[in-house]
Amino acid sequence: MLTSHIIRVAVEAALAEDAPYGDITCETTIPADETGSAHLTARENGVMSGIDVFAAAFAAQNPAVTVTAAIKDGERFQRGQILATVKGPVRDLLTAERIALNFTQRMSGIATMTAAFVDAVNAIYGDDYDGPVTRPRRYERTRIVDTRKTTPGLRPFEKYAVVCGGHNHRYGLSDAVMMKDNHLAALAARGIDLAGAIRHVREQVGHTTHIEVEVDRLDQIPAVLAGGADTIMLDNFSLDDTRRGVELIDGKAIVEASGNMSLERVPAVAVTGVDVISVGALTHSVRSIDLGLDWN
Repeated sequence: MLTSHIIRVAVEAALAEDAPYGDITCETTIPADETGSAHLTARENGVMSGIDVFAAAFAAQNPAVTVTAAIKDGERFQRGQILATVKGPVRDLLTAERIALNFTQRMSGIATMTAAFVDAVNAIYGDDYDGPVTRPRRYERTRIVDTRKTTPGLRPFEKYAVVCGGHNHRYGLSDAVMMKDNHLAALAARGIDLAGAIRHVREQVGHTTHIEVEVDRLDQIPAVLAGGADTIMLDNFSLDDTRRGVELIDGKAIVEASGNMSLERVPAVAVTGVDVISVGALTHSVRSIDLGLDWN
């Protein structure tokens, strides 16, 4: 997903955007032969993502710059913790600093938010939770996943960041069949019933292709099950309807809940026994984590 080639192309494009004709501030204030070092320091608690992207931004500016990481992606860090050390020509460190931070701060923000959602769901399985819990049929615990609501051109980075805290949904349109409300409306306009439409799709795709169908009413579920969907998404269901939907599906398909998910709401949704909760906010409404370079 996030290959070294994808990283290199992205950071080079970002550097070219930021300094298309060089960094005139550094070139007029910093001697060309001056070297130095700095620490990547956390200004708040979080989950790391993008440490290799951070290093790649400096390497793209000047391969002579060295980055020594003190943390791995997916690990949690505390405010004030040193996450990496950067050494090399000061001009190059300063020129690449903002690009390196922009990538890492956003990716760590996504990983941190994802981990917070996972923690909120996992709390219902702890000893401190005394309410009734329906366990998901497919996984040990309800999974938190992302959506395709990513920044254009940056999907590999944002999807990777989610994995540092949780799980991915499909990467893109080519990965799986996902029949949503507009697809179903178009089929209905042609007189094709729901179960028949799913069977028609199944006949056209390979046996390894996953088929997911979105429903917004309980009465759609029997037809979706009859059609043989692999996953049924309960979109914007109330908690009571989500619980009834889980009971109706009864393990015959993966159950996904989606729509207006928040940290406060996901524990109650997970209690109903859904297998997956998809959260668009992980990528479309994330706040970058505050990281900074402290010069030695």
